Order: sequence, then structure tokens, then C-alpha cells
Amino acid sequence: MIAGTPDPPYYAVIFTSLRTEGDNGYGAMADEMGELAKQQPGYLGIESARNELGITISYWRSLEDIKNWKANARHLVAQKTGREKWYEHYKVRICKVERDYEF
Repeated sequence: MIAGTPDPPYYAVIFTSLRTEGDNGYGAMADEMGELAKQQPGYLGIESARNELGITISYWRSLEDIKNWKANARHLVAQKTGREKWYEHYKVRICKVERDYEF
């Protein structure tokens, strides 16, 4: 679904990834991270799609909120496991959304 975000400015974290073969606990951890992110101060929403290439965009009120999410203890475990067994490659981009519109 399309995340409902407030009027700009706000921030987007774009996580683009190539997965390894098999689930290996990935699905359960992804669900857990989605629920945990919703509980974090400054969280605004998330959008995600996966075929060969996965793209997940999370939206945040501030850069400080993004920094705090990155440092969350359980999220650190997911990041480490991702590097060790779930991802062949990934890239993170952090952007300031200055304008949005919709139809």
C-alpha cells in the first residue's frame, strides 16, 4: 500500500537489496522489523516491493529519528544477520522529501 505521509518536509530511507537464495528466517524478521519500526518515535510509514530486486522505503520525521532506528538493538541484530545470510548486496539512501503530490 502507499504510505500516508504528512506534508513535507520529512525524510525517506530507501533500502534497495538483492537477496540470497531461500528464506532462512528472513520473512519472520522482516515482519518483526516492520512492527518494531511502527513503534519508533518519528516513524511515518513504509512501502515495500520485492521481485528480483527489493525496495523498501521507510518515512521518518527527522534525521535524528532515522539515526535512532538504525541504532535500535533488535534492528542491529537484523542488520548483522542480513549482511551474513540474507543479502547478496544492498544500498541505503537517505533523502529529504521537500515536495509530494498524489492522484
